Amino acid sequence: MNGSGRGGPHQGVLASNRKALHDYAVLSRIEVGIALVGTEVKVVRGGGVGLTGAYVRVENGSLWLLQANFPPYSHGNRFNHETLRPRRLLAHKREILKLQAQQEQKGLTLIPLKLYLVPKTGRIKLEIGVCRGKLQADKRETIKRREADRDARRAVAAHTRR
Repeated sequence: MNGSGRGGPHQGVLASNRKALHDYAVLSRIEVGIALVGTEVKVVRGGGVGLTGAYVRVENGSLWLLQANFPPYSHGNRFNHETLRPRRLLAHKREILKLQAQQEQKGLTLIPLKLYLVPKTGRIKLEIGVCRGKLQADKRETIKRREADRDARRAVAAHTRR
């Protein structure tokens, strides 16, 4: 499927890192699982997760999500989780080794892009991007291109309404 109707690949997006798409050029993307404790799952399903400022590191042969804000669950009482604790990401060993090689390259970093629910399985997945930081001029160019596309769509829509 192309992601447009029911059952698309990212139908249940629970959190997205829009700032990352502004600050970084995404070179490649990979889907990984995430190990969560009970109250974290409830917060994720409620849509309260913040990925802004979060990043991914490979340490001791495993992937870790760092600085992601999972706020406390309102009904969690004493069994609540820590909000900024490192969370383990689940991927195959060869994928981890590939990401580690990319992480060690100068100028590349691993950034979480989307946290979503897979409708068929009910599992929560994270989309990681291998990214390179944009310069200020690149950001301006992206904004200009986006505005030009928007103007072109408006012109086409105005022309077809006549």
